[in-house]
Amino acid sequence: MNEEKKLFLLDAYALIYRAYFAFVKNPRINSKGFDTSAIFGFTNTLLEIINKEKPTHLSVVFDTKKPTQRHLDYSEYKAHREAMPEGLRNALPYIDKLLDAYNISKLYKDGYEADDVIGTIAKRAEQEGFKVYMMTPDKDFAQLVSENIFMYRPANKWQKSTIWGIPEVLEKFKIKRIDQVIDFLAMMGDSADNIPGIAGVGEKTAQKFLEQFGSIEGLYANTHQIKGKIKEKIESSKEIALLSKKLVTIITDVPIEFNLKE
Repeated sequence: MNEEKKLFLLDAYALIYRAYFAFVKNPRINSKGFDTSAIFGFTNTLLEIINKEKPTHLSVVFDTKKPTQRHLDYSEYKAHREAMPEGLRNALPYIDKLLDAYNISKLYKDGYEADDVIGTIAKRAEQEGFKVYMMTPDKDFAQLVSENIFMYRPANKWQKSTIWGIPEVLEKFKIKRIDQVIDFLAMMGDSADNIPGIAGVGEKTAQKFLEQFGSIEGLYANTHQIKGKIKEKIESSKEIALLSKKLVTIITDVPIEFNLKE
């Protein structure tokens, strides 16, 4: 019997932050006054995946403190993010021990973000015949979705967990092809990561331009077809638009070992 190979890659910090803030109004404090919210929430998420989805392979993927190429390309990248809350920072060593106790592998690579490591491992695992589930609430991962790579978006108090395959991504972003996710995100920019995007372009305009021109490069090759104030804004944003595209593109060739046994 040939068991389906099913790999779950968990976006560690996205899920740990989420767990912490889920209890922010009603934190879980133990008898010593220690805030266990992040540990409790993250452990629940982990156990739910193991018990409900029954992955054959599992890894939790972390960012490191080292700057990445994105920081070198654009010094403002993620520049205005607030410092990690103390309750969350204090939880990290315990989450680390927890993963060791469960014998779950931790992946990270200096100079790259967790997104890049997940993207790289997902693409390699797909070639090895895996169905891959990237567990994260971060919409940027939609660019990696393929026939065998899915986004597993964790549940929140408003909705159950959802799985995005190709049809769900195309529907969500109102685009024709998966590779347009990158152009869509780059045109709109992202305040959370401090990615500038194209001045004056929001969701509807980005969708309209992709429908008309196919990509950011297609848009800039055809600015003569655009009228009025928006044309000026687009033309003056060219350099920053192409930089935004580079910043939102997840790297899929990180030099990291893909060890199936682990």
